[in-house]
Amino acid sequence: MAAENDDAGIVGVRERKRAHSRATTVDAALTLFAERGYDEVTVADICEAAQIAPRTFFRYFPSREDVLAEPARQMAARLTSAITAAPQQLDDAAALDHALRTLAGYVVDHRERLALFLRVAEESAASRPSPFLQLADRERDVAVRLLARRGALPPVGWRTRLVVARAVATFRVWLDDVVTGELPDPLGHLDEVLAAR
Repeated sequence: MAAENDDAGIVGVRERKRAHSRATTVDAALTLFAERGYDEVTVADICEAAQIAPRTFFRYFPSREDVLAEPARQMAARLTSAITAAPQQLDDAAALDHALRTLAGYVVDHRERLALFLRVAEESAASRPSPFLQLADRERDVAVRLLARRGALPPVGWRTRLVVARAVATFRVWLDDVVTGELPDPLGHLDEVLAAR
């Protein structure tokens, strides 16, 4: 029994180190992209700044584009996880609002990093696809997750897709306000924006 706990502890430490190394790599990449421009930064530059070997970089990310898209991927994963964790008695719209409020807490806690990410993504959009590409696919994934909460199977009806599209658009408006301005109460502002939908 003690050996199993030791193994679990080792795996936990490894996973934390790996997560820390990934986050450091993303931060180094975002900083370089902001300073030099996306097209002027190589994987070797990122590895040097993050103090990792190229082999380690490619273990985490298949490409430079993937390292830039990582903050969007993390936000999408947090949103789908929060939808799954939403109280079962909530309808789709309320479950989605609950999940967006959970995601908003993460955004507020990581505001500077996400502001940098959004700036870099916008500046590099002319030369490469946006990390928010496939927004319709992400919305469809969220809609499928909402169906799964209630034990339904695809296809997703237009009403559910419309609930998701409105919520995502509302969140994007709030996100713009959060990263570009100094809101005294960002989470209160989210409630206001969600109520105005």
